[in-house]
Amino acid sequence: MVYRPTARTEATRLAHRERLLAAARGLLAEGGYAAASISALAERAGVATGSVYNHFGSKQELLAAVFRHIAGHELTAVREAVDAQHDAAARLRALVEVFSYRALRAPRTAWALLAERVDPLVETERLTYRRGYHTVAEQTIAAGVAAGELPAQDARLSAAAVIGAISEALLGPLSPVGDRTEPGPTVESIAALCLRAVGAPPDVTSRRDQQDVTSRT
Repeated sequence: MVYRPTARTEATRLAHRERLLAAARGLLAEGGYAAASISALAERAGVATGSVYNHFGSKQELLAAVFRHIAGHELTAVREAVDAQHDAAARLRALVEVFSYRALRAPRTAWALLAERVDPLVETERLTYRRGYHTVAEQTIAAGVAAGELPAQDARLSAAAVIGAISEALLGPLSPVGDRTEPGPTVESIAALCLRAVGAPPDVTSRRDQQDVTSRT
């Protein structure tokens, strides 16, 4: 007889899987991939070590799933912020600011997403994650060129340069051995650089300034 899971057993399985993912997210935020050993994951999730393999074939598969979940959440936040703006310069600034401020608020997790040495399975997820940001930037720049808001340029190349600049500029502040600095000036400098790079107007008000003005009215 073929075993068929019931609704109850499937719900239990999914709950156990989510506990493992939540445990991995917590360990990643605290100590990066090195902290997320199978034994540590099982202990944090309150399950037997062997049961981890009932849900994931390996530690690498588990970490790839965690990466996919966290990175997808971050990318969705950036897309929503970009979509809320109505011109190319404001959309690009939103991309830079939301990406950067969220990263700087959770530096250990952001370092794991951007730069920590990882298994090839996780590296594949990282490349997918970066392509998602490239797409958002490319669409923003291409729309700005089409609307006459930005000068003519290769949108794909410019997008790659913008995303590369953001990532590279954040490596120092995010590094586990780096100095933690006030994020405002750092983010503003990155935003100004990216706006200049694509030929956007230099006087686009930052989203944080806009929010401050709104909160005072």
